[in-house]
Amino acid sequence: MGVITVSAVCFERADGAVLTVRKRGTSAWMLPGGKPEPGEAAAVCAAREVLEELGVELAPEELEAMGEFESRAANEAGFVLRASVFRSRAAIEPEPRAEIEAARWIDPATGVDDESEAPLNRELVFPMLLAERAVER
Repeated sequence: MGVITVSAVCFERADGAVLTVRKRGTSAWMLPGGKPEPGEAAAVCAAREVLEELGVELAPEELEAMGEFESRAANEAGFVLRASVFRSRAAIEPEPRAEIEAARWIDPATGVDDESEAPLNRELVFPMLLAERAVER
């Protein structure tokens, strides 16, 4: 089984909604991000990818590490996804560009049951955010 390594950013609005994007020619919604260049640090990759995909400029040091996750790849059958996920609460206005066809904000409570959301989101990131919310209450 092949492994795909990526860095991604979980943009979280004040109301708890998370930004997910859909690449052209695919059906799964995922966190913005992508594959690192050789030798590129995960946070640097995440910042570069969101600039390319959404026109959003972030400093890598402003990103908060959420963790390293492993799940089924959303668009590549038979592959495992290894994702370094970072959080940003920056107020952004994403502009889909490059290979990104669409962007949407989704509440993790809805997203966990949305089959169009990538396994990384449904099975790992959204449940983590919901658990954090429960502790904060």
